[in-house]
Amino acid sequence: MAIKAMTAVFFLLALLQGCALPPLNDRTQSTALAPEQARVTTLGKALSGRLAQNRGKAGIYPMQDPKQAFASRVALARTAEQTIDIQSYLWHNDTTGTLMLNELFAAAERGVRVRLLLDDNGITGLDNQLNRLDRHPNIEVRLFNPFVIRNPKWLGYITDFSRVNRRMHNKAFTVDNMVTISGGRNIGDEYFGASHAQLFTDLDVLCVGAVVDAVSRDFDAYWTSDSAYPASKILLPSEPAVLDELDREQLTVEQEERAAVYVKQVRESVFVQDFLRGKLPLQWTQVRMVSDDPAKGLDEASREDYLVSELRDFIAEPRFSLSVVSPYFVPTERGVAFFSRLAKAGVNVQILTNSLEATDVAAVHSGYAKTRVELLKAGVKLFELKSSSGVQKTGTRRNLMLGTSGSSLHTKTFSVDSSRVFVGSFNFDPRSVNLNTEMGFLIQSESLATQIDLAFQALPVMAYEVRLDENDALVWIERQGGKEIVHNLEPKATLWRKAVVFFYSLLPINDLL
Repeated sequence: MAIKAMTAVFFLLALLQGCALPPLNDRTQSTALAPEQARVTTLGKALSGRLAQNRGKAGIYPMQDPKQAFASRVALARTAEQTIDIQSYLWHNDTTGTLMLNELFAAAERGVRVRLLLDDNGITGLDNQLNRLDRHPNIEVRLFNPFVIRNPKWLGYITDFSRVNRRMHNKAFTVDNMVTISGGRNIGDEYFGASHAQLFTDLDVLCVGAVVDAVSRDFDAYWTSDSAYPASKILLPSEPAVLDELDREQLTVEQEERAAVYVKQVRESVFVQDFLRGKLPLQWTQVRMVSDDPAKGLDEASREDYLVSELRDFIAEPRFSLSVVSPYFVPTERGVAFFSRLAKAGVNVQILTNSLEATDVAAVHSGYAKTRVELLKAGVKLFELKSSSGVQKTGTRRNLMLGTSGSSLHTKTFSVDSSRVFVGSFNFDPRSVNLNTEMGFLIQSESLATQIDLAFQALPVMAYEVRLDENDALVWIERQGGKEIVHNLEPKATLWRKAVVFFYSLLPINDLL
């Protein structure tokens, strides 16, 4: 027994010693493209006239359609002449993820400098592909809060929980420091309408103008933060034969049937042509980029530098309405008190989140479920989006601000007093508030805010309205064909899902959700 105990101790010590992160003092130095250099690119020249006419403003273009969101990124990457800077929480090893990596490689081959900053928690199965990219002289890959133990990664939660539990949830796709796309979408099939299983309803915003340089400077802050490690220092070396095989596979991926619809979408897209000719209908308004201090990734940021502080100031004291769309909605006690106070003061507070049947994270739903009764008693209106199976018959989800049909909500936005809007990566949950880094845009726009408010008017056929009956018990109201159906239990949720939510509700994990 003593020998076994000593062996276990030695194994644990060796494991912990093997978890040491490499030094960062020899990272390469790079910064975003300077504005004067950006202005002489094709994108810069195409935008010069409109930027001069709208000095101090940003041009925005919301993107709800998932295939357009993919095609626009590819088209912009193909237009890049100097730089591409990308942040992403997830990057899947699937059709759209592989196609996008190919575009970055092709851009680098043309001489474009590519910087790719990925959260290390969301790149399962990509180590070899990232090694392939990182060896290109024009591409550098960095990993945020990386797992030193590559397989199995979950061991990192045992050896270094306080650090690896903090993730970079930011999303930004910036080309030549002239155009940026940011919002809720990660890179993967379910975000671009290519998955046969999970599909997400999501929202991005394309921006041009001064706010783009703010996004680029923020990217530089994350790129040089103490959480961003060169991939070459973290990833295990790939065998040359593996990299050669990847080169061959990347050449043929566009010929595969599963990729055909996206190749066709990109080929037929007139997005960049319209953009370069000034035909893309941009809305010019005041836009401010907000994000967490990257030091939050190591729990070293001041609370005043948390994004949530900016959001509180932006929401301020609504006069008549607050419409919130959050797929993972877990208000803390403070959040419940805030929403309740507004509703009791006569503000129309309406919140859309996922139903239990539609959510992809049952644990998060358990945190939300505890707050429903108190919110409803205060006068807050709650809506829970149905999965696509319950909506497609009506055809009403099409052309809405919340996007095209999907099986789960992923949009993160809210509007205040039908005049100002947030679009970004932030969820109303403790993880977004306290643990993950987030980013987004604060937009002054009556038209965009009105679109969000109008989307709520269509919710009766898209979502269940949650209410309290005469005994203060929860009921879910479903409307079909002009009829109102009352459910006394969470509709269309399997017994297993309900059991999982009940189990999680017993655990003290709200701060981690």
